[in-house]
Amino acid sequence: MLYSLDQARQMDREDALSHLRNEFYFPQHDGRDTIYLCGNSLGLQPKGVKAALDHELEHWKTHGVEGHFRGDMPWMYYHKFLTKQAANIVGARESEVVVMNTLTVNLHLMMVSFYRPKGDRYKIVMEAGAFPSDQYAMESQVRFHGYDPADAIVEIAPRPGEDCLRTEDIVEVINREGDSIACVMFAGVNYYTGQLFDMATITKAGHAVGATVGFDLAHAAGNVPLHLHDWGADFAVWCSYKYMNSGPGGPSGCFVHERHENNPELPRFAGWWGHDEGSRFLMEKGFIPMKGAAGWQLSNAQVLSMAAHKVSLDMFDKVGMQALREKSIRLTNFIEALIEDLNQKGHNFNIITPKETKDRGAQLSILTGPEGKQMFDYLAANGVICDWREPNVIRVAAVPMYNSFEDAWHFVNLLRTFSN
Repeated sequence: MLYSLDQARQMDREDALSHLRNEFYFPQHDGRDTIYLCGNSLGLQPKGVKAALDHELEHWKTHGVEGHFRGDMPWMYYHKFLTKQAANIVGARESEVVVMNTLTVNLHLMMVSFYRPKGDRYKIVMEAGAFPSDQYAMESQVRFHGYDPADAIVEIAPRPGEDCLRTEDIVEVINREGDSIACVMFAGVNYYTGQLFDMATITKAGHAVGATVGFDLAHAAGNVPLHLHDWGADFAVWCSYKYMNSGPGGPSGCFVHERHENNPELPRFAGWWGHDEGSRFLMEKGFIPMKGAAGWQLSNAQVLSMAAHKVSLDMFDKVGMQALREKSIRLTNFIEALIEDLNQKGHNFNIITPKETKDRGAQLSILTGPEGKQMFDYLAANGVICDWREPNVIRVAAVPMYNSFEDAWHFVNLLRTFSN
């Protein structure tokens, strides 16, 4: 191949982040670490999670209900202990972020506030082929307001013969639909192709026609640098169990731009934990929202899952998204170069993820032919954990927090041996 295994190992020795790999548990295959390229679906377990959970279990055992008010991290305020790190990851101010619930719950809560159809302004613009939960959420939201999804949802698809969207086409559709749009709701990174969307441009275009703009960052948070405050998005939601390694079903994050943070008249579904903290325990009627994103909370913190999440957030805080992004680009470019070298030697692997690094994160999506599922099974049989998506795509994500250049080399070498 273009690079030898020894060269890949040398790249790992020169990698300033290579030590982070030792902070994670890897599933085993034939007594060895798997080549785990599935962090875009579920991240690996950080080794610090068990101690964090044990700490909270001991706290519960020792204090019972008084654990809400005692100790170094009383449960009453637990969500606040995650705010600063979460805000750093998505490029937001602390008041704009809260960790709560799960992703689709938060998406619906945001749509209650920011999808307000009225008169001729009732449409939602989104990418075609969005993750199913986004599709279902948008369908149910427009039906809830009495509209037909076939009319009220405008999906933007790639041009014929292309796999990814062009930013100019997204802007053109937004401009064309104009004042019929109530909300623009896009992914940050498309789950299938791995395309990273130009969220700044989408936000500007949506606001120019008077629409609210929000993002599902499930495949973007912890993967690429984000600047939600500066971009001016109205809202965003994300999960924590993919690139942020916070465990299956881990808690979601939610962003509400500060221009909305002190608007108690903004419609929302209210809950006890979103009520003004100073008067919350008076148990009185009349919802008074907390300032900022915290005012959208429904219930008190899911402490055990948030404890796992905090371990990961602390790791991100120490390393920083910029360093992770730089390694991510090197790793992804390395895989791409190895695959292109195979193609020059007669193989046929079609990467549908955009080639420009500014248009993608850690994921590469390989469009397969009729032997695609056999290829995926061959990889699995040889210790590679990646992801198959119908009808014919293998998704791989080299996560900079724990993947190595040697992982990448072995993965591409298996592609070579399968197709020989």
